[in-house]
Amino acid sequence: MRRLRIGAAAGGLAAVLSFGAVADEAFVTNQSSGDVSIVDLDTGETRATVPVGGKPAGIALSPDGATAWIVSPESKTVSGIDTATGKVTRRIVLEGGPLGIAVHPDGRTLYVADWYEARVHVVDIAKEKAVGAVPVGQSPSGLAVTPDGDLLLSADRDSNRISIIDTATHKVTGTVTVGERPFGITVHAGRAYTADVGSNTVTVVDIAEQKVLGTVAVGERPYAVAFAKGRGFVTDQYADTVTVFDAGTLDVVQTVDVGEYPEGIDVSTDGNRVIVANWFSNTISVIDAETLDVVEEYDTGDGPRAFGLFIRETE
Repeated sequence: MRRLRIGAAAGGLAAVLSFGAVADEAFVTNQSSGDVSIVDLDTGETRATVPVGGKPAGIALSPDGATAWIVSPESKTVSGIDTATGKVTRRIVLEGGPLGIAVHPDGRTLYVADWYEARVHVVDIAKEKAVGAVPVGQSPSGLAVTPDGDLLLSADRDSNRISIIDTATHKVTGTVTVGERPFGITVHAGRAYTADVGSNTVTVVDIAEQKVLGTVAVGERPYAVAFAKGRGFVTDQYADTVTVFDAGTLDVVQTVDVGEYPEGIDVSTDGNRVIVANWFSNTISVIDAETLDVVEEYDTGDGPRAFGLFIRETE
């Protein structure tokens, strides 16, 4: 279902109409209904609902956009959905408590955070199995790979730190203390940004120097961070808002009201829209990245989490 929202300025409608240049889809993990909604972001229609089971949460897309990788913590599985057909074509079983997921830029390796065993699984996609594990801090959650593929970063929630991992050796080369209970982690322009659910902050880390550059005070229980138009967008779970900050100055620009209990957040491939999964509202909100108006709201399945990167451009 499509719900159009017009912001304070009439320009909101013009912004919506201009979005048609790029056709995107959102792959939204619905934890309560145990499936994935594939939502057309131009029309708001759900193209397909894909059952995966196991309370899906984590999501990552292959570099070529051909596969959506879904983590189901309850069943300890990673499901591979063919994005063209909407069918599950692969199922990989992992031990422990799989949660966050990232894909190496070469498309050959998956990294899956094991919440219970303080490690990151290294999964060979061709072999469809874990071929190693990297010990990290307690309760690893969000994962992110640098664009060059050289480093993997893990948000170690209960250790209040991030681990920096060399992807060639699968060794931890450094750790950085961040805010309290970092959950989501995002790499942007040489920096890592953690959403610190315990301290209501975003911590900014220089990856090369392995040091904290600053923090941003955000809303209650931040979950994840995305970037568009030179700004950071942070989902504030308990506040039902998205905090927007300037990526250069780290100053807060605005707070945007969205649905109830926002969690996953990603950006359209043209950089014009920010997409937010609202866990308790069973919707995704679409924010105009320039005007910061919520311009659309689309229905999903029950309990959308979308923890990771979940937007792809269609062919």
